[in-house]
Amino acid sequence: MLRVLLVMVLVVATASCAAEGLGGIGQVAVIDRDTGVALPLHRHRGEYWVVGVPGERYAIEVRNRLGGRLLAVASVDGVNVVSGETAAWDQAGYVLDPGEHYQISGWRKSDSDVAAFTFTSLPNSYAVRTGRPANVGVIGVALFREQPPRPYVEPQARLSDGPLAAVRRPWSPPIAAEAALPPTAASPAATEAGASGDVGAARRSAPPPFPSVAPDLTLGTGHGEREYSWVSHTQFARLQPQPNELIRIHYDSLDNLVAMGIIRRPPPGYPQPPAAEPFPGSSSHQYVPDPPG
Repeated sequence: MLRVLLVMVLVVATASCAAEGLGGIGQVAVIDRDTGVALPLHRHRGEYWVVGVPGERYAIEVRNRLGGRLLAVASVDGVNVVSGETAAWDQAGYVLDPGEHYQISGWRKSDSDVAAFTFTSLPNSYAVRTGRPANVGVIGVALFREQPPRPYVEPQARLSDGPLAAVRRPWSPPIAAEAALPPTAASPAATEAGASGDVGAARRSAPPPFPSVAPDLTLGTGHGEREYSWVSHTQFARLQPQPNELIRIHYDSLDNLVAMGIIRRPPPGYPQPPAAEPFPGSSSHQYVPDPPG
């Protein structure tokens, strides 16, 4: 019988820029919630990184680029952001309608609130405080297409065993393959990729290891203040057990990313562009004055 997964359906899409997003069927970006701007992505050896600043709030923005619904199962530091379980593909996530976008702004606490995502020191991260430090520093979004509804087929007529007459068989619902099952040893498990719909390609070319550096201030994601965030529930039958697209974004402090060679720090004395003033001349005019002449 068809198995379905209870997931969250979004009620209101929030507007923001996703110019720094990754993905094909869905676009994923990390948003600075204080400015509303996507954090710049830095590509290094096939992986993507963003700079986090302790104390800053952030959100994971997901945009559905399909003509059908899309399921986004999101994880932070190896923890499912909806259920708090150690993250796996077959868990609860957010369902987006065609063209919809949404900011996942925290750990879901109920149907009406979340605990905000905040960059924080490693010991204060939610994953470390719950005894799961192994995957701190990574954001993941597994995207799933929805299984299309099966068309209704009129039952075939047949001959009865008695007098020659056409009768109809009693109708029974069609049997479908199981959906939303976790990968097993016998099934082709997808391998995480930075931002690629070809999961198999990621399996064939794993990135080389990063240089060994002494971390300055390894960042994690904290369990911040409660915020209002309302969702309802729906059902979603996945097209396949493995994600159709898997997106991975790492984060850490600026000093660590510089030490690992992921980004370059401007040298001392590097000229900075002059700060542009958006209101160079305060005016007492209430409205736009007429031009001269």
